[in-house]
Amino acid sequence: MQFQLNPKSKSQTSLKIFPLKSDQVSDFLRQNFPQQSISELLFSGKENTHYAFSNDSQIILLLGLGDSPSYKSVENAFRRVLAKQGDWVKENIELNFSQIDQVDLMEASIIGLGLGAYHLDFFKKERKEQFQKLKVAIRSNSPEAKKTLFRAEKILDAKLEALLMVDLPPNVLTPKYLADWAKKTSKKLSLKAKIFDRKKAKSESLEAFLAVARGSAKEPQFIILEYRQPKAKKHIGLVGKGVTFDTGGLNVKTQGMHYMKSDMGGAAAVLAATQLIASLQVPINLTCIVPTVENAIDKDAYLPSEVIESYSGKSIEIVDTDAEGRLILADGLAYLVKNYQTDHILDFATLTGSAVGTFGYECAALFSNDESLSKQIQDSGIGIGEKSWPLPIWKEYAKEMDSEIADIRNYHGKPLAGAITAATFLQAFTNEHPSWAHLDIAGVAFGDSEFAKTKSGTSYGVNLLLNLIENLL
Repeated sequence: MQFQLNPKSKSQTSLKIFPLKSDQVSDFLRQNFPQQSISELLFSGKENTHYAFSNDSQIILLLGLGDSPSYKSVENAFRRVLAKQGDWVKENIELNFSQIDQVDLMEASIIGLGLGAYHLDFFKKERKEQFQKLKVAIRSNSPEAKKTLFRAEKILDAKLEALLMVDLPPNVLTPKYLADWAKKTSKKLSLKAKIFDRKKAKSESLEAFLAVARGSAKEPQFIILEYRQPKAKKHIGLVGKGVTFDTGGLNVKTQGMHYMKSDMGGAAAVLAATQLIASLQVPINLTCIVPTVENAIDKDAYLPSEVIESYSGKSIEIVDTDAEGRLILADGLAYLVKNYQTDHILDFATLTGSAVGTFGYECAALFSNDESLSKQIQDSGIGIGEKSWPLPIWKEYAKEMDSEIADIRNYHGKPLAGAITAATFLQAFTNEHPSWAHLDIAGVAFGDSEFAKTKSGTSYGVNLLLNLIENLL
C-alpha cells in the first residue's frame, strides 16, 4: 500500500472516502453532492455508521465519526473499509480530509485503513493480496499533513509487525525467528543487536531464563536491542516476555493451550515499539531486552519443587512451571538493571489470568513504584484506546512469595491476588530501581475482534509506548 499526499495527478479512483462528524453531514452534502438526497434515518454521521453511493463511476463512501470521535473509533471505522468493503476497491482510492483537520484523527484514519489490509490467511493457497499495490491519495490542506502521514505510516508498519508476531503459529514464530527479526531490524535502523544463545546465556549466568528453556528442543534467545540518539536526555529500558509457546510445562495447561502462541505479546510490543522509536528518530536512548523461549515438556524439563538460580543471585523455588514468564522476565530485568543506567524501566507481559479476571479484555493491569510514571502510562494510552489501570504492590503482598527453602518462590499457590503477587515477584529483581512499571497485558494483547473469526493480535502497547516516551522527553 502506497500513500501519497495531495498527488498532482487527478486519476480516477474507484473509491473516495469522506470522514464526517455528525454536525457536518448536511452542509457537506449540499456543497459537494447537491443532487444527493439522503434521509437522516439512513445516515446522520453517527459513530460506526456509513453510507455509500455511486457518482460518475466512483463509489463515494461517507464515514460517520459521531459528535466527539475517539482515536480508536476512527481507527476501527477506517479498518472496516478494506476489511469489509474491500471488493469496492480496484486500483486506487482517495481519502479526503476536507472536513477533518485534527491531526490525531487523520493519523488514526491512515493507520486504520492500512490495518484493514491485514488478514490471517498466511498459509492459504490463495491469499488476499489485492491491496499490496494499492495507491491511496490523501487530500488535506492541513499544514501538519505531511508530518502526520509520515508518523502514521511508521506507526502502521510497527503495528503490523506486532500483529504478525503474535498471529504467526509457533512452528514459525520461534525464539530464533525473533532473534533473526532483531538482527534484520538492527541493520535496517542502525540499532545495536546482541543475541545470547544457550551457551552464551549460560556464561552470563541467566539461569532462570535457561531453566524455562530446558524442556524445548528450540534454542532460547536472549535478545538485546540498543537505540542511541546523540540528543537524548533520558534512557528508557524495556523488557518483553517472549514465550513463543506455553504448554505450562509439567504443570501442563488443561484448557486454552491452542492460543498459547500469543504468550509472546509482550515481546511483540517492545520489539515493534523499538522499531517505531528508531524509525521516527525520537531523541531518547532505548534498551530493549527480550528473553525468548518455548515452555515445552520433555525429559529435561524443569520440575515443580526445583530450586533454580537467577542472574540476580537470588534462588527461586519452583512451585508451578506454568508461572514461567516471570522467571525469564526476572533475568531480563536483573540484566537490564545491572548493565544499563536507565531512568525508567517498563516490562510488558501476557502474565496472568488474574489480570483478565480483574479487568476482562478492556485494559491492562498496571503496577509501578513511581506514581508519576504510572499516571503518564495511563494518560499515554487512554486517548488511543490502549488502557491501563493501577493495582497495588504493597509489601504485604510480597510476603506471599516467601519461600522456606529459597530466597523467593515463583508462585504462591493460592487462587487470589495472582496478578499482584506476580508483580511483586518481578519487583524483587529490579534491585529497587526507583522508576519501574509492569504491565500485565494478558487480556489485551490477543483476543476476539470484528476483524477475524478467531482470536488474534491487537498490537497493544506499540502506540502507547511511543506516546509515553514522547511525553517523557
